[in-house]
Amino acid sequence: MTGKARIRFDRGMQISGSHIVVTGASSGIGAALAPVLAARGAAVALVARRKERLDEVALECAAAGGTAVVYAVDLGDLAATKSLANALLADWGAVQCIVNNAAIPKRVPFTRITMGDVEETMRVNFLSPAQLTLSLLPHMLERRDGLIVNVSSMGGRMPIANEAAYNASKFALAGWSEAMRIDLEGTGVDVKLILPGPIDTEIWDQPGNDAALFEIDKVPAHDCAVEIADAIEADGFEFYTPAVFPGGLDAKAMVIDKHTNCDQFVYGMAQFSKSLR
Repeated sequence: MTGKARIRFDRGMQISGSHIVVTGASSGIGAALAPVLAARGAAVALVARRKERLDEVALECAAAGGTAVVYAVDLGDLAATKSLANALLADWGAVQCIVNNAAIPKRVPFTRITMGDVEETMRVNFLSPAQLTLSLLPHMLERRDGLIVNVSSMGGRMPIANEAAYNASKFALAGWSEAMRIDLEGTGVDVKLILPGPIDTEIWDQPGNDAALFEIDKVPAHDCAVEIADAIEADGFEFYTPAVFPGGLDAKAMVIDKHTNCDQFVYGMAQFSKSLR
């Protein structure tokens, strides 16, 4: 073979007939994604703290023609997250796909952020996905089959004003996903990294969080959910959703521009944010 080596693109997974775990399924992207997966023939495990909300999503999954099982778990509790993995295997026998979607916002200026803020955000947004993945990974490796889908954020590639803890957790999940993908080459277990942009969910309006410094047009959670489901079935590792922001900004191009001249980007964002305070 001459020229450049051929790149192996991560394979897509057939949703129909698969057992798929969706964390953060009580609202937002997770609540929108579960019925989409159910409509495509998946059995879905719905995971979040609020059982009553999960029960509502389960009814939506049934209405879409699929099945769903509710697991009311506080994903900020790492021991509970590990127990969840044991329960999933006991109930289902096999898990084909994990969608690590659960996350909390943390819009607090760096001058007011506390170590408690940092720990809480990292525990829910990064350590819990890591715990669930590591708990189910041996089962996937033994079967030589599985897909781990990590829902990071554009905030996992680019800094956002007043969101240092959130950025840290999402950068961590993105880096974890990339290194995991490298290490799992040849095992039969694939990895996909999802980078949502401005999605219309309740993450924008949560107690204890400052308001965003400026308004931005948002994409409906259902649209994002459909794109995540498409990504699960598509070949590839990294997926931006939406690929183009409302107003015409290309998501991946923004990330590339930021890395091309990080000094300029950070300085410019600092000046812009300062002007809005």
